[in-house]
Amino acid sequence: MKQKFFIGIDVGGTKIAAAAVSANGKILSRKKIATPPASKPSAILKLIISLVDQVLVESGLPMQNLGGLGLGLPGIVDKNNHILATPNIDLAGFPLCEKLKKKFRVKIAAGNDVNLGLLGEQWLGAGQKADDIIGIFPGTGVGGAIIIDDKLVTGTQGAAAEIGHMIMMMDGPRCNCGNHGCLEAFAGRWAIERDIRAAMQKGRKSLISGLMDGKQGPIKSKFLKNALAAKDPITVDVMTRAAKTLGLACINVRHIFNPQLIILGGGVIEACGDFLLPIINKTFHTDPFFAKIDKCKIVTSKLGDDAVILGAVALVKK
Repeated sequence: MKQKFFIGIDVGGTKIAAAAVSANGKILSRKKIATPPASKPSAILKLIISLVDQVLVESGLPMQNLGGLGLGLPGIVDKNNHILATPNIDLAGFPLCEKLKKKFRVKIAAGNDVNLGLLGEQWLGAGQKADDIIGIFPGTGVGGAIIIDDKLVTGTQGAAAEIGHMIMMMDGPRCNCGNHGCLEAFAGRWAIERDIRAAMQKGRKSLISGLMDGKQGPIKSKFLKNALAAKDPITVDVMTRAAKTLGLACINVRHIFNPQLIILGGGVIEACGDFLLPIINKTFHTDPFFAKIDKCKIVTSKLGDDAVILGAVALVKK
């Protein structure tokens, strides 16, 4: 009997990536393509089909050995593969999985991309051999994922684990979700940028403008990294506050779930982890409750951009 392989697909608002993956997690071939702005659902479907076809051709693997397709999607996906909400890409309500199943005639499994990223880390990354893991992923926003007793916690509609919208301060800054004081409103890159710009508008000097060559646009994680390396006072102050808030969030989730591991990832951690992690850990270890009974560790993700693809394969395999 020939060995089955799987295809994992990471669908995002800016790019779609796909890879053929062996049953033991080895990536055999991969392709990616930009997601055109304002793409209609039917156009996104065609792009995914084209990517799958390209991956199959490049891998040289026979279609009859394909064990299934797994998809990571940027939004809420319920337990029946129904796409309920996708804020940054037009797929909500579109029967994407049904159409892919009809096209390729294999098992299809879909889930939230952050959830699948943590599933990938559990399978082949920082979370191996752990059954109880919390993932917190500060990027533009703050994503979250939860695995308890070796199972993803997804909730009734698939919308569980929104750790970024855990309220950290009553009457805190307004979050994009509409609430006030969310973790994301302190530690998401957009919130960090908001606070840096607010300090500059009050007359404080910063190296950020020079690092960006005076250009307008978002303060990307690489600029934050360079500003921290130069010990820019505003950036250090804002990022220290973000790190302390992330540390408190880690305390909160430990009290709720008592996990073995907390995995931190995302663009902000990847770029600025050397600065953030010591502060996060110091804050985390101020909690007296678990001091003598728990050895939960905070670690960083290992799989990078492959985490969602591998998690999508892990999902369809299960």
